[in-house]
Order: sequence, then structure tokens, then C-alpha cells
Amino acid sequence: MSNKSAKVIPGKRIDWFAGINMTFLIIIALLCVLPLIHIIAVSFSSSTATAAGYVKLWPVDFTLESYKFTAGREGFWTSMLNSIERIALGTPLNLLLTVMVAYPLSKERRQFRFRLVYAWIFFMTMLFNGGLIPWYITLKELNLLDSIWALVLPGAVPVFSIVLLLNFFREVPKELEESAVIDGASQWTTLWRIYVPISKPAIATLALFSMVDHWNSWFDGLILMGDPSNYPLQSYIQTIVIQQNFTAVSREDILSLAQISDRTLRSSQIFLASLPIVVAYPFLQKYFVKGIVLGSVKG
Repeated sequence: MSNKSAKVIPGKRIDWFAGINMTFLIIIALLCVLPLIHIIAVSFSSSTATAAGYVKLWPVDFTLESYKFTAGREGFWTSMLNSIERIALGTPLNLLLTVMVAYPLSKERRQFRFRLVYAWIFFMTMLFNGGLIPWYITLKELNLLDSIWALVLPGAVPVFSIVLLLNFFREVPKELEESAVIDGASQWTTLWRIYVPISKPAIATLALFSMVDHWNSWFDGLILMGDPSNYPLQSYIQTIVIQQNFTAVSREDILSLAQISDRTLRSSQIFLASLPIVVAYPFLQKYFVKGIVLGSVKG
């Protein structure tokens, strides 16, 4: 009997642990999803129902007025195109520079003598920066203001991504590199023919990080863009929806705003702004989890 009970008890413990773990993960998932569901419900609800606080997780008095107003505004789509252009330029540049910096820094000291020196130079930029005013003056002197490159070049070398990819490269078996060297491959060939194909999960993860960072960034657009037509999408939303700055809004738009709740309008634009990332994430999810685990743990 004692042997049987000894076999049953561990099984029960594992079931209890799995149940508690699953419950905890479900609660975390709900905390992440429910606010987005509420925003969607508000965006499809009437201004009266929203103002009265009737809207929770399902639309009340279903209407598309907020989306009609948003879709009819040229500024919204112009700013979205600016954000798409920023991602199209910024993400490949981030990945290229991350790969080229992480590869030499992943080598051992006998292969790259000053590896630690350069690693600390990059790492220090995560702790200290030159400040907002020198940053702005530098971009101004380079004639980058009011251009898409002002949004792309300052963050072209993401140090956090370098740290992740560096650790991932160090997990690649040394035998592969040694075999390539014996066959006469150069460092450049070894990087692009061996390391990069093996590191697709980590690179996909960093691509997702870069896309989200570029898409969600709004402060640099407000500071560096003098013409509102050059605003990225998040800067546009910050200006029109949050700051309530309607200097670029036509008289017809103001009349339409009088018939639409501020909350429904804000919710519709927030949902449309987050929709591209929400759509793209499932295609990168399988790489995301694997890339985070292998890229951040040195075993």
C-alpha cells in the first residue's frame, strides 16, 4: 500500500501544479486581452452609450461613425504610410547592423582581442546617453529634420538586440565554424552561410522587436517633424486624440467630431493603429518564443 500511495501522490502534485499554472496563465492572458476587447467594443458603440458607461466587453448601439470619420481623414492614412515606410527602412537596417555587430562580439578573446572593450562601449549606451538637446542639435546639423531618416538612423543600432543575438551566436556549435574555416570560408562567408541561417528564430524575434518599437514610437516624430504631414501614426494620434490639437483639422471634421464621442474616436484610432502589429504577430510567434529562450540564456 505504501508503494502504491507513493506512486499516486507525486502524480497528484503534478496535476495540482499544472492546474495552478494554467489558471495563472489564463488570468495573465485575460489581463492582456480584455483591455483590447473593451477598446474594440467602445469603438463600435454609440457616443451616448459610451458616455453613460454602458459599454463593457460588447458594443452597445452598434455604429461605424468613428471608423467612417477616421477612414475619411487623409492625415490618418498619410501618417500610417509614414509609419509603414519607417518600418520598411528601419527594421532591415536594425537587423543588418545587429548581425554585423553581434557576430564579432560573440567571438572568444583569442579570436577578437578587444572584444570586451567594444562590448562595454555598446553596453554603456544602454545606461547613459547624450541628452535630448545634443541629440536634437546633432540631427539638425546633419540636415535630417523633417525627413524619414531622422526617425530611422538614431536608433539604427539597438544594443538590447545585439545582446540577445550575441548570446545566440555563442550557442552555435564551434565545429560548424571550424569546418567552414578548413574549407577555406572567410569570416564573411561563415557569418552569412552558417550563423545567419541557424539564427532565424532569434532574427525573427529581433525583427518583431524592431517593428513594434518603430510602430509604437511617437515622441521622436513630435520633436523632429515640423510638418504634421510627416508625422508617423503614433505621433498623429498623440497630437489629434490625446493632446486635442485640432489646428490641422478642417471645419467639416470639427462638425463631425461634435457628433462623435471622444472615447469612441480615440478607441477606433487606437485599434486601427494596433491592428497591423496584431496581424503580423501570429506569423512570427513560433520564432518569438524559441528566439527569446535560446537568445537570452547561455547554457
